[in-house]
Amino acid sequence: QVRLAESGGGSVQAGGSLRLSCATSGKKYNCMGWYRQAAGKAREEVALMDREGSSSVATSVKGRFRISRDDAKNTLYLQMNNVKPEDTAMYFCAADCDGDCSGGYCYRDLNYWGQGTQVTVSA
Repeated sequence: QVRLAESGGGSVQAGGSLRLSCATSGKKYNCMGWYRQAAGKAREEVALMDREGSSSVATSVKGRFRISRDDAKNTLYLQMNNVKPEDTAMYFCAADCDGDCSGGYCYRDLNYWGQGTQVTVSA
C-alpha cells in the first residue's frame, strides 16, 4: 500500500524557514518530489529527486529551497528558507514517475500523491 504523508506546513513570516516532511511506506521509487498549488493557480513542480539522489529545483525557489531524503527514516524533506508570500500554497509530496526520472527530471505524471500540507507566508 502506497503511503505518502506530508507534515511540517504552517504559517510563517516572510524571510523565515520551514521544513516539510513526507513519510513514505519504505518503497524505493524512481522519483520523489514536491509540488505546490496556490489558490486559483495551476499546480507547479517545486523539486524532484531521482533514486540516486540527483535533484532538480524550480527556478522560482532555487537558492532558497532544498530537497533531501533520509532513506533510514523513509522520509523526503523540503527545506524552505527565506520564504516569500508568493510561496503560499498547498504543498504535495509525490512519487513514482511514469517514465524516466534521471537527474530529477520527470516529464510525465507521478503516480502517487499525498494529501498535502498548507504553507502560508505573511508579508
